[in-house]
Amino acid sequence: MTVTSQGQLPRWHFQQAARALTLGGVIAYPTEAVWGVGCDPFNEDAVRRLLALKRRPMHKGVILIAADMQQIEPLLRNLSEEEIERISATWPGPNTWLLPDPDNLIPYWIKGKHSSVAVRVSDHPGVQALCREFGSPVVSTSANPAAFPPADSSLRVRTYFGHNLDYLLPGKLGGLDRPTQIRDLRDQRVIRA
Repeated sequence: MTVTSQGQLPRWHFQQAARALTLGGVIAYPTEAVWGVGCDPFNEDAVRRLLALKRRPMHKGVILIAADMQQIEPLLRNLSEEEIERISATWPGPNTWLLPDPDNLIPYWIKGKHSSVAVRVSDHPGVQALCREFGSPVVSTSANPAAFPPADSSLRVRTYFGHNLDYLLPGKLGGLDRPTQIRDLRDQRVIRA
């Protein structure tokens, strides 16, 4: 049995989750503070299905999570050295940054009505293993329908979504007591404390 480098789960769990993502599925997984639901950010049908499950309007946009900065390198090309240093000081970690996307690398169904994209390079070992196995950033939004509290357990995820998910990745939350902070890179304004 191959275990991830974090010693937490056998690798096959991450392989199954990545396979579900590749096939256009929607999965659930633990993150730093709450359970998240995600999909392949470049598969419009998968994103629309995820948003329908959450009853979340597309114009709000969703967060992308990545295992490391290399996975989001195209978004870093237009940043200044100072901006790179600013985000590097907080990643990997529980910090989500709104990054400019002047080249429109990220589709509108991810950004919503915004010109920037919300991105986090996570320090959660399960999230890192998932993104590495998938080979790309993954959509990350809290596992709850609109107006319900975010799921804090796999049981709550199942209560919310039943059999509408293609895979539920086991694991533990990262120990934060609230969702990650979101800041705008250009003006450093805090969007979500």
